[in-house]
Amino acid sequence: MGSHDGKTVKVINRAGPTGFVFFLAYIGAAIYFIQQSSGGFWEVILGLLQAAVWPVYVIYHVLQLLGV
Repeated sequence: MGSHDGKTVKVINRAGPTGFVFFLAYIGAAIYFIQQSSGGFWEVILGLLQAAVWPVYVIYHVLQLLGV
């Protein structure tokens, strides 16, 4: 870290399209889980939390079916 030799490093992050797909999946799951609730405040909050973690349950059940 002592001397600066004039070289720069350019970092390019190209995760934008993937992040957008995950965001759309979250929005779709949130709409689904909120529609399944009866409309109470805490049920809507629970629906938002379920929308955030539903991929975990999908992977868990897929691994269970595969016998892993």
